[in-house]
This record gives sequence, structure tokens and C-alpha cells, in this order.
Amino acid sequence: MKILGIGSNYVTDLKDIEEKKKGKKFIFSKPESSLAVNCDVEYPSITNELIYEVELVIKIGKEGKNISKENANSFISEIAVGIDYTATDILKDARESKYPWEFAKGFDGAAPISSFKAITEYLNLSDITFDLKINGEEKQKSNTAYMINDFADIIVYISTYMTLQPGDLIFTGTPALGKGEIFKGDHLQCSIDGDLMLDFKMI
Repeated sequence: MKILGIGSNYVTDLKDIEEKKKGKKFIFSKPESSLAVNCDVEYPSITNELIYEVELVIKIGKEGKNISKENANSFISEIAVGIDYTATDILKDARESKYPWEFAKGFDGAAPISSFKAITEYLNLSDITFDLKINGEEKQKSNTAYMINDFADIIVYISTYMTLQPGDLIFTGTPALGKGEIFKGDHLQCSIDGDLMLDFKMI
């Protein structure tokens, strides 16, 4: 199973999407061991600066390579909500040394996710709202209408480089505003279209 993600994929103003689409897409990966499914997450001892980003996560339901835009959404079987954690102090060191990012984004617990719902439960993939509350306070919220590269765009792009297989997960980007630092003891709650999907604590 592959866990992939796309960086900088949301805008705050719809009129910016067309111009932003001209930019390069940035794809990264996380190992399977980074997953934490509907459970509390231990604050990693390897970092002193942990940053959260709430994201919708799509699951691939069938194998595909060089997938067309017209068929791309048919490869999605389910949707969840998750957190893409980054150890930014480790990331800064990696960037300065021009080393890979794996340890900054792939440590144990770096990818908490909810259980999945079938894609058929979402009638319009271009109108899905998701949000993150921390200790009861809303920190991030957006809608898939504000994606620079929508689900299909992401699938098409990735599948030109590698075969997508059943069970692969793709983190599809975080809202343009609101990401920030998380601390031990914080209580995170993530919803999709108002339904609480992920509820856990940093311990």
C-alpha cells in the first residue's frame, strides 16, 4: 500500500485556481507505519515542533496506470479525513542539508486517519466541506471547490509516474489557512460535511 500526498493544493479565492493550476505539483509519500486509524496518537519524541494539516483522504479501489481525467474519479472507492503531520524542525534540517524528507513526514503516527465512507455517499466531489477543531476551537475549514488540483487531477498526475493499486491512499491537500502547531494533550476532531469522523488526542 502506498500513502501519497500533494502539497499546497487549496486557495482562499476561487479566482486564483486557474493561475495556480499552471504551477508544478508536489507529491510526497509516507510509509504505512505512519498510519494511526481512529486512535490516540503519541506525541513523537523526535521533534519539538509538530505541525498539523487536516486533509481529505481518498482510497484507490482498482488498479490503474496513465489514467484519463474522464475516468479518474471511478478509481476512488472511499473517502476519509486525516491529519498530515510534519516535524518541521526535522524538515528544516533536511532542507538545509538537501536530504530527503522521510523522517520529517513519515514517523510513527504521522498520518492519523478516520474510518472510510463509500464514495457513493458523496454526490458531488466538488462540494465536500471538511474541518478541524482543536480543543473545541475551529482551526481549519474548506471545501473541495477550493482545490487547485481536484481528485481527478491528482490521480491522473500520479498515475503517469506509478501504477495506482487497490488500497493506496492519497492525502489531497490542506486548507490554505489555519495549519499550525500541535501540543501534547490537544484534542483533535475532524468532520466531513458536518459528520464527526475523527476524534483523538495527542498523548
